[in-house]
Amino acid sequence: CQPVPKPESRVEVCDLNPCPPRWKVTPAGPCSSSCGLGLAAQLVTCVQILHGQEVLQEEHLCPVAEKPLTSVPCVIRTCSYEWSFSEWSECSTSCGNGIQTRQDFCLSSLTHKPVNPLFCRRFPKAIVVRGCSAGPCPEQEGPLSPGAELQPVTPATHLTRAAAGTEHRHQDLEVPLPAGPQEQTKPGGGEEGTAKRCFLCVCGNLFLNATGIINMTGVGSRDCTVAIGRPLREEISVTILESSLNCSAGEVLLFSGRMMWRTGCRKLPLSLINSRTNTLIVKQRVVLPGNGVILQYNSRTATKKYYQDCDQQLFGPQGEIVNPVQLPDQRQEVVCRTFITVAPRQRISIRALNTDLGPEGNQTHFNYILVRDVSTMKTVVFRGKQQFLWQSTGSQAEIEFHE
Repeated sequence: CQPVPKPESRVEVCDLNPCPPRWKVTPAGPCSSSCGLGLAAQLVTCVQILHGQEVLQEEHLCPVAEKPLTSVPCVIRTCSYEWSFSEWSECSTSCGNGIQTRQDFCLSSLTHKPVNPLFCRRFPKAIVVRGCSAGPCPEQEGPLSPGAELQPVTPATHLTRAAAGTEHRHQDLEVPLPAGPQEQTKPGGGEEGTAKRCFLCVCGNLFLNATGIINMTGVGSRDCTVAIGRPLREEISVTILESSLNCSAGEVLLFSGRMMWRTGCRKLPLSLINSRTNTLIVKQRVVLPGNGVILQYNSRTATKKYYQDCDQQLFGPQGEIVNPVQLPDQRQEVVCRTFITVAPRQRISIRALNTDLGPEGNQTHFNYILVRDVSTMKTVVFRGKQQFLWQSTGSQAEIEFHE
């Protein structure tokens, strides 16, 4: 404004009339609630300034429509809530294995009374269902079948190359070998081709030996599924020795793995199937009694690397899973995975006992645990310090630890 002449400053008297009465609010008093939403009372009066002094006036002289509230909402701190539980129920069975349940309640830490469960939605909730054992049933003779008896949680079993020997045949992994009076011998003879097999109980089993023969003929069920598992770094090849499937009747054989999917019926004998990974599921569907196939499987070192160095493969019926230690020089690039494979007749339950993925307010899209149900390929993501219980629909699951 420098080029423009500045006008002279002037002071003029504007209005000497007294100001109209107005409402005056005193500071609010204490909050009515020690936590959560409450009300605080405040004093509202009608005053007027006369000769520089504040004079109390009657309320009707102040504008009624503008009168402030005499109580206002207040929050001192967020109320704390916590989960509480009833006692465990009796075991659901009088003998053998069963379950116990308990009820959960959301309690206010101030009143110690139940409130709406929505108040506890941010807090991890402990389990409300657990397994129990009432001891062996009277009709049982001898010990329970492997894996049927409840045991304390132990580190999950890792299948190593040493477990491939016949002296470790399914024992370490608590996967029962089919037992029975029949014996199947690999064509051409040889002790290495001899394995005990029960024609009626082969279905639903997991086979972990380096090689073997699986007889799926005359199993007595329409659908028969078996699984073969080996350590990471290996792959499985299967040869169909014999087949009596009736293709025109709709009988079929299905092979599935993490990286392959194949069906067939005609020209099966002597055909070769490669799993391309360390696990393979074989499912047979028959219509006519007595039909089926006889398989021979072998394992070998994988021709292509399909895993990462921090990946793990678990076959044990129970155990603990700890986030694998990632490689120091690849911490930001490698996603460590844990593969779980159990017998086809079994299902998988994963319970997070302790998780710490950082503060909830400091989460990123790259900081989470992903669990995948292999049979449906559905995935669930868990973040923060959430304790969760996840159950599979099939016998295979994958966990990815994203840093």
